[in-house]
Amino acid sequence: MKTSSVSLLLGVCVLLLSAPTVSAVSLYVSPNHQQFFKGDRYVSLSCVDDGQTADGWTVKRTRGVSTEGCSTAADFRRFNNSFCVLDLSVSSGGSFWCENSSGQKSDEVSIAVSEKQLILEIPALPVNTGSNVTLLCKPRNGSAKKSYFFKDKVKLGDGPEGKWILHNVQQSDEGLYSCSTLIHQSPQSRLKVKEPPPPPPPPHTTIMYTPSPSPSPSPSPSGYTEPSASSSLRPRSPSVSVLRLFFHLLVFCPYFISTILLLLICCSRK
Repeated sequence: MKTSSVSLLLGVCVLLLSAPTVSAVSLYVSPNHQQFFKGDRYVSLSCVDDGQTADGWTVKRTRGVSTEGCSTAADFRRFNNSFCVLDLSVSSGGSFWCENSSGQKSDEVSIAVSEKQLILEIPALPVNTGSNVTLLCKPRNGSAKKSYFFKDKVKLGDGPEGKWILHNVQQSDEGLYSCSTLIHQSPQSRLKVKEPPPPPPPPHTTIMYTPSPSPSPSPSPSGYTEPSASSSLRPRSPSVSVLRLFFHLLVFCPYFISTILLLLICCSRK
């Protein structure tokens, strides 16, 4: 029993390690549309990581059961494996993604190249929740005066000037969208919605507290040194007190005797 459990655990680990995983690398599409007319010019496809071209990644496509790389498909104009241009004059579209040699894959993006007379301009890349998305019903020639928009084959309403705006997009807005005029119908394409990336954390600042140095004692004038608290609070000896009393009496007695003599002189004159 223990042996079978260990074998099962090892098998699951091998499957997890060998399975392709979704990477942070994404496929960038320009123009950011899912539907194009046959005979339009080009669509650029590139593998990017944080806004920079991701080296070591290849743009790939699947049509039906066949898978092609950027360097092997006839309708690709290759600059390098991670940046290709799709020639819409000969292409029929498909599902596109980025892949590296380890089997890691990005999310897939579907592109439809239509020979019909009407397409729906809808973002090829996922849109962030809370954003506004404009859907445009575009005929091959001219502009749509009035069009009708559908989600999952359910009518949303009439779009003046061929426009329909989704306000404050949420996950519930994901689905298959299409449009029509009185005589033409566009293909369906799926709108994908994702959560916006979290805001970057604020820069970490460390406040260092440095205690200010205590002020140094200023030099006293004329060499005078202020007595310390311990010396000022020290009790005086009795001999010092008696000596101070003697000096006070010595100074006070002449003034006292002079005052008495002046009073006697004044009284004798009277």
